[in-house]
Amino acid sequence: MSISCPEGSQTVTAKGEKEVTGTKLPGNHNQGSLATDVLTSKMEEAAKEVNSSATGNVKVDDVRNDLHKFECNRKDDCQSGVKENDKLFGVSRKHKDLDDPKLDRIQGSILLPNSNLDVKGFYGLSEVNSIVSDNVIIQKKSTNGEKALTSNSPDAKPSKVTTTSTPKAKTNLSLSLNTSANADVEMLSPESPTCKNSLYNNLGESALSCTVPQASSVRSCSSVESSPSGNRGVVNPEGINEKPEVTAMETDDVDKQDSGVSSLFPKSKAKEGPVDIQSKQSLKSEQVPLLNSDKKWLGTPIEMLRRMPQCGQPLPHLRASDSHKVLIRTDLLKEGEVPVPYPSKFRDAWDDITVKMPCSEKNLFPVENEDGSVVQSRWELIRSALENGCKSSLDIRDAILSYNTAHAKRWDFTALNVLCTDGLEHSEVQYLFDVILPEMVKLALSAPKICTQPIPLLKQNMNQSLTMSQEQIACLLANAFFCTFPRRNSRKSEYSNYPEINFYRLFEGSSPRKIEKLKTLLCYFRRVTTSKPTGLVTFTRQSLNSFSKWESSATQLTRLHITYEGTIEDQGYGMLQVDFANRMVGGGVTGLGLVQEEIRFLINPELIVSRLFTEALDHNECLIITGTEQYSKYSGYAESYKWKDNHKDETPRDEWQRRCTEIVALDALKYRHFMEQFHPDKITRELNKAYCGFVRHGVNSQNLSAIATGNWGCGAFGGDTRLKALLQIMAAAEAGRDVAYFTFGDAELMRDVHDLHTFLTDRHITVGTLYGLLKQYFNVVCKNSHSQRPDVSLYGFIYEQISSDPLPEPSPGPSSSSHLSTAVSSCSSDCH
Repeated sequence: MSISCPEGSQTVTAKGEKEVTGTKLPGNHNQGSLATDVLTSKMEEAAKEVNSSATGNVKVDDVRNDLHKFECNRKDDCQSGVKENDKLFGVSRKHKDLDDPKLDRIQGSILLPNSNLDVKGFYGLSEVNSIVSDNVIIQKKSTNGEKALTSNSPDAKPSKVTTTSTPKAKTNLSLSLNTSANADVEMLSPESPTCKNSLYNNLGESALSCTVPQASSVRSCSSVESSPSGNRGVVNPEGINEKPEVTAMETDDVDKQDSGVSSLFPKSKAKEGPVDIQSKQSLKSEQVPLLNSDKKWLGTPIEMLRRMPQCGQPLPHLRASDSHKVLIRTDLLKEGEVPVPYPSKFRDAWDDITVKMPCSEKNLFPVENEDGSVVQSRWELIRSALENGCKSSLDIRDAILSYNTAHAKRWDFTALNVLCTDGLEHSEVQYLFDVILPEMVKLALSAPKICTQPIPLLKQNMNQSLTMSQEQIACLLANAFFCTFPRRNSRKSEYSNYPEINFYRLFEGSSPRKIEKLKTLLCYFRRVTTSKPTGLVTFTRQSLNSFSKWESSATQLTRLHITYEGTIEDQGYGMLQVDFANRMVGGGVTGLGLVQEEIRFLINPELIVSRLFTEALDHNECLIITGTEQYSKYSGYAESYKWKDNHKDETPRDEWQRRCTEIVALDALKYRHFMEQFHPDKITRELNKAYCGFVRHGVNSQNLSAIATGNWGCGAFGGDTRLKALLQIMAAAEAGRDVAYFTFGDAELMRDVHDLHTFLTDRHITVGTLYGLLKQYFNVVCKNSHSQRPDVSLYGFIYEQISSDPLPEPSPGPSSSSHLSTAVSSCSSDCH
């Protein structure tokens, strides 16, 4: 099967294999592309073939020796430069003179364009003395939500490697796509504060280049490779510029692929492109921040943050209660075995506190016969329509509309038709209709045997949990695919405050987004129909009636790891992972939406079932989902999103047989005007919302994992990235959790947040003091601003206010912010 790939971005798997992801083409462009690998497993072996373009016999050891020699020559010079910086910093801390020439020299960039005040340079933040060389610096800026092409292993061992331009005979290297695990190639982790050794293939020639180590910033003792400021593309919904020509957010291509489970869309022969020789295969060791290093992250090393299951406390025996419904036999729960539904026979319910099931005897359908209009069982009509078999997309359409006649003129199945006619080859379509769809029909029609207990609705202002098996979830999602759930197709029904669950919107239109979504979901359905999943998933609606008194909080900030590479789902494994949610959980996952939340719901499709029973979230609520499994790999974001491959999830399970993947859905406020988010009421709401998602009452902080989050509510919702980062850090501290923050390609944001966090923690600033400063910022700056943006930046204001007042004592007593100045004044030299 030949695979043609349009010119576009190239992606690299964690195995070192290169795959080509084409740029979006108009019309039905999927035929013969990655989509053609949809339904057969015969391409699995083809993916292992090598299209090597080795152009030299240079040994890696030779290059490694050169790197080591150069490192030794540069090391003394770099360290001497750092000592000079340290001396300058020491002087700035000792002298309070406002006319200090060093402060005048570094003053300058905190103010926003409309400002007449100048407050940033006081603090000596992120001052970098760059060392320029003749080296080619290869930089790649990740887009929002993007996972960089290199692995971002939390176990990375930092090392310092620098290199100069070497003769082409030494640098003309290529890496075979089938490099074995024991190949003599040094693997460097992107967590390492080193310059990168990248293998860049350009017109058949490879140039080994590295980024030049930069002088440490005065305060953080580490500098960061600046992200390119040019070539900006589309701003995506998390507030980061997206470059459509670059494949973004590429998920890890785990080496531990399950060879027994063939991919729904088997990989084609990889086309060669740029390869990065960095790998996850790095040694675990103590991480020591290095000076003058080129780091992609700042703060606490990520491996020092707590993860599940290592930090978790033992779980009690799983049993049902009034606040926790369990849909399986807990006494028969065993590792590796499919859970047994409870009760053994279907228990019908048709009320306003449980899900109305398609197999209910009260699910009736009006029909006309010779004697007039009568009603019949809608479930029997569903069974009859689906059991007749579907041999084309038109058959699927006719079957679904036969029991949804009221929507026959409105529902559109163009996307499904495009997938089957233009998106797949003939053999792929045959496999879909001969194997996958018949198994999906069996799964959907087994609802009375699998989903035997009424499923409670998780309504507003409830603290309720629901645990069900992955098999039960698969059955419910198969019914959603065939649009069988009653009363869920109209916003005027009793479910108007619930998300859509039937997939009819997924079949509409001809958008390439819909095609890629269908591929991702069909990958899931093939997996669960080929081999029954054996785990459990818990859905918990958490509603708080009382919150922290933010202004009087004496809590100090917790640890922060911040990086502009990696993704929440990959590098944040074992942590509490934030879903940047819509109040209707899942957002536009069954429609056109394809950003952070929708992508997570697609690659972990078991999240989608939460839309069946979760009412819209209120301001004091969140939804916590524990145990979902990732089934797909992907690349891209929004318009550039592409399904890539089957994913084998190796996340360990807890005692309840749930994957140790905990996701919390938090819906941020949407702002029409930028300035309104700084109002104290809005700030309090966002703090309360984040705190609701982070806190676990009755659990010791040592048993709580860190929070993996990012630019929450900062895209289409209009949030300010720096404000949202600070609010999440404050809420996490109040909940007793550390933070791993992913800026999705924004290196400047990484530096700014890290510098502020260091400044605040060094001075033992409390959450209460920060809250008071946020209120002051609104009253002093925002209220008096006559433009659409503040005249003084938030972080600049905080630096100035804290530096102009005595440092607070690090005592546990409540802090008062009443002593803080209400005017932006000159800053003392005791600044950062």
